[in-house]
Amino acid sequence: MANFNRFLFSVCCFLVVSISYGQNRYAVHFKYKPQDSYSLNRPSEFLSQEAVERKARFDIPIDSLDLPVSSKYVSGLASKSSKVLYHINWMNASLVEADPAKISEIAALPYVEKVVLAAPGMSSAARIGISNKVGFNSSFKSNSKTEATPYDFQNDLIGIPAMHAEGFKGSGIMIAVFDAGFPGVNTIPAFSHLFTNNQIVATGDFVHLGNSNVYNYNQHGTNAMSLIAANQENLLVSGAPEARYILAITEDVPTEYRIEEYNWVRAASWADSLGVDIISSSLGYWDFDDPSMDYTKADLDGKTATVTIGAGIAATKGILVVNSAGNYGSRGAISIIAPADAEGILSVGAVNSDLVRAGFSSQGPTADGRFKPEVSAFGNSAQVIRSNGTLGPSNGTSFSAPQIAALAAGLWEARPDWSKDDLIKYILRSSSQYDNPDNLLGYGIPDFSKAYFGEILSILTLGKESDFKVYPNPLSGGDLFVQFGKSLAGEFSLYDVNGAEIQKIEIQRASVDQPFEISLPMIPKGMFLVQMQSGREVKRTKLLKR
Repeated sequence: MANFNRFLFSVCCFLVVSISYGQNRYAVHFKYKPQDSYSLNRPSEFLSQEAVERKARFDIPIDSLDLPVSSKYVSGLASKSSKVLYHINWMNASLVEADPAKISEIAALPYVEKVVLAAPGMSSAARIGISNKVGFNSSFKSNSKTEATPYDFQNDLIGIPAMHAEGFKGSGIMIAVFDAGFPGVNTIPAFSHLFTNNQIVATGDFVHLGNSNVYNYNQHGTNAMSLIAANQENLLVSGAPEARYILAITEDVPTEYRIEEYNWVRAASWADSLGVDIISSSLGYWDFDDPSMDYTKADLDGKTATVTIGAGIAATKGILVVNSAGNYGSRGAISIIAPADAEGILSVGAVNSDLVRAGFSSQGPTADGRFKPEVSAFGNSAQVIRSNGTLGPSNGTSFSAPQIAALAAGLWEARPDWSKDDLIKYILRSSSQYDNPDNLLGYGIPDFSKAYFGEILSILTLGKESDFKVYPNPLSGGDLFVQFGKSLAGEFSLYDVNGAEIQKIEIQRASVDQPFEISLPMIPKGMFLVQMQSGREVKRTKLLKR
């Protein structure tokens, strides 16, 4: 661990505090990765022990991508650039600030593969205005609607109460949250447990280099974080309050340039070196302040955008990347954002309270024809905590994605033997339209109980049907069938998400080999609770109406 700390210190020595006006920022990609000091045989010198152990547990090889950028190359860049900003091991690249006139000299160095303009030069003071680009895209509503959309709904929809009832709240899982700032996280009571229990593993600011206080800047990160980690009864209890966290600022809100993609990949490489399990990212990229940097629909193919390449590498490292699908739904098909187009990750769309796609939620497929998003969650008037500690509704796939990250953390705690790909597989299998996916909701809305118990039951019952089954679920018509118990009579009850009783009837059947048949009243689209009782036996489950 001491060697690892020395390595981190040596990297920090290259970081700079400010960016001068007039100096552009470039990504310098190297051809090779010669090493004077580090070796794959001594990974503890550049990876934490937790990272080494996680890779060993899932048979993930430590390879050249994990090795630091060559110090010889960095020395060569220093003489031809104004500042060396940081390095990205996964991309074998360094970010530098340089005079445009020097770029041809840098590009001509024998070990340089290419030089990419990441952002024009400007001081922090010169970055004025708030960008409307997709990298930071969400909206707030009035607090007056809070009672109409309580946080219970968003939790119930994906099975968080059932997950907590089983004792799974993300313990043992490390989650990195990438965003634009986390003001109030260190003072808001809903997050106090993270500090009391030392659950903040590390913080990093890859935008304002030299800044050590991530509890600053834009509250978008606080909002997203609240949907994973909040733990305050009567305000918001989210899915993974017992997980450990890495907080990273990668998004520079006032402007939108390719450098933010490099910030994201740099943060992902750093988080991997610390042993992260899940990356929750409510960020994405498509168009920029410099139109020459814009991506086309054809570029959303899982292998073109810089940030998508980085997310793909994270996936090969066994990290579950959970990313917002984007808020470009009005653009129709192939309106997802990078890195949501990456393979081996979970991109997340948003639904309304009636469980149909929110109009803003980006649509698939990818340019190469894959279903996107993979899954969806509640994102239209999702309840989030703001930087002043109050709760209020907000819109965006930025707020559906963190809920899925929290669900994944609880599932991974419950099934630590699952690989990242196993975790994705069972999340998809648990989703509401797994048998009929589309490019609006993907495989649908996942459910903890179906992901967790479904797998356990398939082992315990050797494939036999459970004695409690409600179908069709989701329900599209008015006739429901319930397989339940060993009696000819029972009591059926239907409740809405607030616990209000909609229907309660006595039911009969001719044979225990037949299901009970129930004719439901006209109910709107949404989520409901079904309860069956016969004698002392009571069973409950969720029912989705679409």
